[in-house]
Amino acid sequence: MAAALAAAAGLGFGIPGIFGLRHFAQTGDVWTLAGFPTYGSGPFENIGLETNTPLLAGFVVVCVAEVGLAAALWRGGPKSTTWSHSLLPVELAYWSGFALPFGFLFGIGRTALLLARPNPSSAA
Repeated sequence: MAAALAAAAGLGFGIPGIFGLRHFAQTGDVWTLAGFPTYGSGPFENIGLETNTPLLAGFVVVCVAEVGLAAALWRGGPKSTTWSHSLLPVELAYWSGFALPFGFLFGIGRTALLLARPNPSSAA
C-alpha cells in the first residue's frame, strides 16, 4: 500500500508537473488545470520565490524519484524505507510551497504504513 501511495503521488503530481514545466518554459506563465494554477500562486510566491523553470524541474525530479521509490517499495528493497524517509522532507517543501494538500495525505499515509510494518530482521 505504501508503494501505491508513492506511485499515486509521483505520477499524480509529476505528470501535470511535466506539462506545467513545458508550458512555463514556453510561455513564462503558470499552467492552469481545471481553472486552478498548477505549481504557482502559493506559499513559495508569498515568501518571494516566484515560480521558475528550475523550481518546476526540481519538483518533476522529486516526482520521478517518488515513482522510483514506489518501485523499490513494491520490490521490498532493503533501503526503500530509508529512501522514503529521506525523500519526505524534500517532498514536504514542494507540497507546502506549491500548496498541494493531497501530497501531505500521501506522505503521511506512506510513512505511517512503513512505520507500522513489522521489521523482518526482528522475526527469528
